[in-house]
Amino acid sequence: MINFARIKNILFTKGSLGEMSEKKNIKILVVDDEQDIIEILTYNLQKEGYEVATASDGVQAVKMAAKFLPDLILLDIMMPNQDGVETCRQIREIEALQHTYVVFLTARSEEYSEVAAFEVGADDYINKPIKPRALLSRIGAMFRREVKKEQESSKVSVRDLVIDRNSYTINKAGSTIVLPKKEFELLFFLAKSPNMVFSRDDLLQNIWGSDVYVLARTVDVHIRKVREKIGDDYITTVKGVGYKFELN
Repeated sequence: MINFARIKNILFTKGSLGEMSEKKNIKILVVDDEQDIIEILTYNLQKEGYEVATASDGVQAVKMAAKFLPDLILLDIMMPNQDGVETCRQIREIEALQHTYVVFLTARSEEYSEVAAFEVGADDYINKPIKPRALLSRIGAMFRREVKKEQESSKVSVRDLVIDRNSYTINKAGSTIVLPKKEFELLFFLAKSPNMVFSRDDLLQNIWGSDVYVLARTVDVHIRKVREKIGDDYITTVKGVGYKFELN
């Protein structure tokens, strides 16, 4: 699990909230079968102070991720031996990597590719060609946003659920349920404002942020997956509007 207290100290030890300082303890795994992309991203990330490891295919990436335990994985979709979607699925099965950020890098623009990426637990989806400065900005914003969430109330108790952000777990009638990070954040956000209806745009803004472009359908995918794990009677679809967490 990502240690947000550690990341907070790394990001904000100097200056104002937006000022990035020493990042040498934030670990990033870069996965791509194109060596020039690996070299460009590694150079720019290391220049910013991140600790970087690399892999050139999906099979190698899973092994490296389990050993390196990165805070963030930049993952190509089209690779030999094993594509990025299957690689992400396998990474999400490793308990220690349940809440590691996974950002897909791809030259493909089809909607089904993006949906498939979020189905297996991606946090962001960036089209190639990669612009290093824009990528670095998004990475920094991603970590800052999560630290801000961490500073908010860490536990919500509603109906028979206890949702604990400190452990990223849900306790339901004595049983523990673990959700991937974005599914957890979506449930947490809805549950802390029961009976309030949120549009897909509201949820995209609050869970993914304005700096990340994802399809509105991504919300539907995550809602479906949350329902599969906690039950169908907690989150209600308000036709033509959005979703709400039912208090009763």
